[in-house]
Amino acid sequence: MIDARGFSCPMPMAMVQKEVKKNAPAELVVLVDDKCAVENVSRFGKNSGYEVTVAQEGTDYRLTLKK
Repeated sequence: MIDARGFSCPMPMAMVQKEVKKNAPAELVVLVDDKCAVENVSRFGKNSGYEVTVAQEGTDYRLTLKK
């Protein structure tokens, strides 16, 4: 899990890219609180072959990337 709450883009994207490149997880949960990060991480996940689901939890978002 990556907790990127409190960071604005491009930091959440960099954190996700690093994790995907390093470990190529079958599933990755990312927590963000920035709408721009939701859009960018979702796009990156889809372009990297992941199915992306987004759930809003108050002001936070939980993105789940699954292969």
